[in-house]
This record gives sequence, structure tokens and C-alpha cells, in this order.
Amino acid sequence: MIPTPHITAKEGDFARTVLMPGDPLRAKFIADNYLTDAVLVNNTRGVQGYTGYYKGKRVSVMASGMGMPSIGIYSYELFNFYGVENIIRVGSAGMLSEKLKVRDVVAGMSAYTNSSFGEQYGFQGHLAPCCSWELLKAAVEAGEKLGVHVVPGALYSSDVFYDERPQGKILQGLGVLAVEMEAAALYLNAARAGKNALSICTISDNPFTGEGLSAEERQNSFTKMMEIALVIA
Repeated sequence: MIPTPHITAKEGDFARTVLMPGDPLRAKFIADNYLTDAVLVNNTRGVQGYTGYYKGKRVSVMASGMGMPSIGIYSYELFNFYGVENIIRVGSAGMLSEKLKVRDVVAGMSAYTNSSFGEQYGFQGHLAPCCSWELLKAAVEAGEKLGVHVVPGALYSSDVFYDERPQGKILQGLGVLAVEMEAAALYLNAARAGKNALSICTISDNPFTGEGLSAEERQNSFTKMMEIALVIA
């Protein structure tokens, strides 16, 4: 089914690996600053997708939007209709572990969630889907070569941004590194399709102290995460 209801690209327009930031403007930033011969292959609903080359390797980048329902749609269509084999989420996360600090880069080995997204696949229980080991290993090794310490561990994918419940301290006590809003759906779709996924996030804020990065600081810090993803794409 190409085009899909949400992607108007043609068959073959996407590379085997797609980098997936949440923000369409960040997708454009990656295409403009890192890819050569980048072509806009999707702009339906303003969700920009590009395919180009990074050091001679064909790579795509497309936004996911915010939240599990949104990345759930785009990752499903890329995996199941466009032949994409690997999706690497590059986004931001709020710190939970006190071992971390703002600007650290984390990689989600698994993703706890409060979402019911996984129920569609028929498992009546609590799921914490995992990433691709091959992509995780490659990301840690790429970080070492680039001088960036990548911290692997559990993420928490929340359906709620302004959560009034005291979840942070509970998750912190369970060793969860950081909170974000997309990884669990991405990992579930990858598992169901027999494909590979990894979420690499930069710690952008500390919800316990209120410390956070400005827009300019986020842009400069996030480039390390983008470079790791491009190396392993």
C-alpha cells in the first residue's frame, strides 16, 4: 500500500535506515547539515522526510511527531510498506537517574510504558519492549570513537507530558534512566515487523531541579546524538 495515508513517498524513496527525530524542523536540520544530495520525499501534514547520503552511505531522515500514537503510525508504515529495516529515534529525554546530567546521551535498552499501545498485538500483560542489540552495540562503539559516552539502560515512554502522579521517584528507584514519549511504540512495531529499532536521546532537562537546556543549547548538544546515529545508519 504505497503511498500510505500518511506518507506520499514512492517505493524505493527511503533508505534501509531512517533517523527519526520528533520535530520536522530537526529532520530538516539533519538533512541540511549532514546529508549530501538530500531530496524531500515526504511532506504530508508537514512531516518532512528526506533521503540523501552520509559519507557515501544512503540514509533517510523523517520526523515522527510527538507521542506513541504518532511514531506508531509512521514507524509502522515505514517498516511494513516501505521496506525500511532500521529506525533510529534521535530525541530528547528528561533525566530520572541521578547518575546522569543534562547533555548526557542515553540509549534505550528497553522501554517501560504506561501506554496500552502493546495490547493491539494480543499480549495480556505488561510489556517492556527492547531495542535491537546490534544497533545498541554499534551506538556505544560509535560514541566511544566520537568521544561521547553513551549510557545504555531502561527508558520510560509516557503517554502523559504533564503528569500529576509522582511517577518519577518510583521509576528512579527501579533504575530507569530517563523519560520520553516514543520509544515503546517504536520498539513494539519493530518487534512485530521483525525489524530493528533504537532510541538515542539527549538529556535535555532535570525535572527534579528544573534545570534545562535553551533552544540553542539543545541544538548544539543534540548534534552528538545525530552523529552517532548517522555513523551506525
